[in-house]
Amino acid sequence: MEKKKKISVMIPCYNEVENVEPMSFAVVNVMEEALSRYDYEIVFIDNCSTDGTREKLEQICAGNKKIKAIFNVTNFGQFNSPFHGLCQTTGDCTISMCCDFQDPVELIPRFVEEWEKGHRIVSGIKTSSKESSVLYFLRTVYYKMIRNMSDVKMIEHFTGFGLYDKTFIALLRELDDPIPFLRGIVAEYASGFNMIEIEYEQAKRMAGKTHNNFYSLYDAAMLSITSYTKVGLRLATLIGFVSSGVSLLIALFYLVMKLVNWHGFQAGNAPMILGIFVIGSLQLFFIGLLGEYILNINTRVIHRPVVIEEKRINFEDADE
Repeated sequence: MEKKKKISVMIPCYNEVENVEPMSFAVVNVMEEALSRYDYEIVFIDNCSTDGTREKLEQICAGNKKIKAIFNVTNFGQFNSPFHGLCQTTGDCTISMCCDFQDPVELIPRFVEEWEKGHRIVSGIKTSSKESSVLYFLRTVYYKMIRNMSDVKMIEHFTGFGLYDKTFIALLRELDDPIPFLRGIVAEYASGFNMIEIEYEQAKRMAGKTHNNFYSLYDAAMLSITSYTKVGLRLATLIGFVSSGVSLLIALFYLVMKLVNWHGFQAGNAPMILGIFVIGSLQLFFIGLLGEYILNINTRVIHRPVVIEEKRINFEDADE
């Protein structure tokens, strides 16, 4: 009897006590009805939830050995935990999706269909969102900015939701990156894995409160900028050079006017004060940007593990 192909579904979660059980039921339903010809596993990776999510996951895993869970010892951030989860899957392909139902479960069969056609990466692309229009607009601006700044053509409105062939998962394991940015990695290697994009409308959260905020957007922006662009440092050099030139010209102008006393010219302190504020603000901005690059370098040099696990559930049954 021919062995069934195995599909892994990886679901990162943090304080999703109201969503983990409905999500597990929804995915199991899709796998056992629409994709019954495949074997499957569902891997939840919990990023140190404090609201009862872990207790709920233990109950779910006890009822179905195909559902597995990884508990992190602390919160390792919005990028490390999903990346580590992907690397722990054992399927012929892995589908990554969030736990709040904003990534449509009903797209799983469509992803698998495209995978069977030879696409080793199937990316879900948001064309619209039922969530905050302001947040969606900020994301649009961010994606376009990063796309124009980076040598790697970032994929607009791609959050990581999609299907990845086991060959791409193997690549992720080999990268040995302490601060992995999956969106950038997918964009960087997409052409070599015959990627296809599937559009969808992002739904509202089924329950609970979103963990997306200005800081999470800023964190994503800084990680992508410092990992995939040189424009920040080049811009600092260019603006510094231009500002120095303009300052020198203004200084020479005021010096000449003062020496010739042109029509009783009185410069006063205004130019000096304005210059201090303008140049000072530029310096502070670029010192902060430089600090982001140094922080990125520091994290890579220290090279701590992407995630440290506290506990695993049902992984001992992986081959049963």
